[in-house]
Amino acid sequence: MLALLLAVSAVPSLADDATPTPDKSGYTLFDPTPDADLRSFNTDRPPKANSPYTVDAGHFQYETDLVVFGYGNTDGVQSRDWTVFDPTLKLGLTNTIDAELQVTPYESAVTQYGAATTRLAGLGDTFARLKLNLLGNDSGAVALALLPYVKLPTARAGLGNGKVEGGVILPVSFNAPGGFTVIVMPEGDYLKDSAQSGSHGAFDFLVNVSHALDKRWTAYGEIFTMQSLQTSEPAIYTLDAALTCALTATLQLDLGGNFSLNGVAPRAQLYTGLSQRF
Repeated sequence: MLALLLAVSAVPSLADDATPTPDKSGYTLFDPTPDADLRSFNTDRPPKANSPYTVDAGHFQYETDLVVFGYGNTDGVQSRDWTVFDPTLKLGLTNTIDAELQVTPYESAVTQYGAATTRLAGLGDTFARLKLNLLGNDSGAVALALLPYVKLPTARAGLGNGKVEGGVILPVSFNAPGGFTVIVMPEGDYLKDSAQSGSHGAFDFLVNVSHALDKRWTAYGEIFTMQSLQTSEPAIYTLDAALTCALTATLQLDLGGNFSLNGVAPRAQLYTGLSQRF
């Protein structure tokens, strides 16, 4: 970890010779950034990693799963989960801040244990957050953002825990040799206890590496862990992979999968999605 931090701290020197960028600090929701000054289209999907870049002031962006399928089999309990169309809606407030809202109109969960089968379907939880870029939004080899979020318990009973939860995410992106981009992302969460009335903390961490395959396709690989401070909850480890295809300069198709490394998370979660900026 120390070596990684030293590498990140050394990268800003690479940006000293970057071409000067226009001053966009005065643009707001009501005085939008001109199209000629928009930064390159960038999304938080498809992997778990979040981008540190915000949507330009006065512009709108959606990023959504089209369909997600998850399968698990732990201690004889089989689970199958479907999510259809769960858009994250983003609105640029200033040059460095955007507001984001994720809604899940429909999800379903089927759990089977022996001859007993349970089926649930309906509205999922809602997530609201702000993305505040702290460094490198428009130039430089390093970018950093802060993303506080809150989960609103809109899911029907059985699909959610009915409690408000929240946390803070800190994505750091930097350029690496060979045309690779690396994101490291710590996250701290405040969550409801699974079987009690109290709450507990959790810590997430991931490393994401991506590389453009050509002008349209980009490949992603990622390793993720979630460590709960509630002793009864085991750690989660996943290995994730994804591809994006740029259909236009502001329209992107993606597909990917998340795969459990220790059998705690769903064994496989497969998805495809779409993102677009206006």
